[in-house]
Amino acid sequence: MVSIVTALLFWWFIRKVWPPDRRRVHNEITGWQISVLGTTYAVIIGFMLFAVWSEFQAAEQNAESEASCLVNLYWAASGLPEAQRQEIRKLAAGYANEMINDEWPAMIQGSLAYGGTLIIQQLWESASQVQSLNPSQQVSLEQTMTEIGSITEHRRIRQLQSQSRLPGVLWTVLIVGAMITIMSSCLFGSEYPALHMLQVVTLALMLSMSLAAIADINSPFRGTVHVRPTGFENAKRMFEKINTERGH
Repeated sequence: MVSIVTALLFWWFIRKVWPPDRRRVHNEITGWQISVLGTTYAVIIGFMLFAVWSEFQAAEQNAESEASCLVNLYWAASGLPEAQRQEIRKLAAGYANEMINDEWPAMIQGSLAYGGTLIIQQLWESASQVQSLNPSQQVSLEQTMTEIGSITEHRRIRQLQSQSRLPGVLWTVLIVGAMITIMSSCLFGSEYPALHMLQVVTLALMLSMSLAAIADINSPFRGTVHVRPTGFENAKRMFEKINTERGH
């Protein structure tokens, strides 16, 4: 809204200090300038939207992979001794709860929660317990430790993704480019002020929406469009269902 009002004020100011009938003689130059600037800025906007959307999809895929590794960990522990298996599965269920109840709300607020780090540490300690295992149990232990390592890796990547932002220099290019493009559109000398004003408004609206979309998607765990803990919610439901069935 602010950008549209600012664009209209600039359009009105140009109209007062440089009347349209005096600007029409320069329409050929002004039109060429708008065409070049508009095309250049459209390429920049398109590239930025593609870049932030790719980063968003990568964050979403990484979160799903982390949840999948958690489910794999739950099943990999099946061949371990009873006490160790129960402890690891309990910690896996606790990790899913931690993600849903603490870590995701913290990332939405732009911060990090570290409860999951403690659970990861406990998983490593549980899997590293020295005990006599038969060959089948040894295979299960190796797979269990592999999955814990994968969860740890995906967790670190997710934390980095939740804190990553577009560099300030790129935001400068986007904002200054939008201002120059809108200002150039106001220089065109039109015989129909209402139509010209409508064109300036629609251009300002379109650029504002594009910048707002980039800003929102650039924060994959915040904003209107953000990565949700769907994988962990599915894992939690599966763990609860298994526990309920075994309870019967």
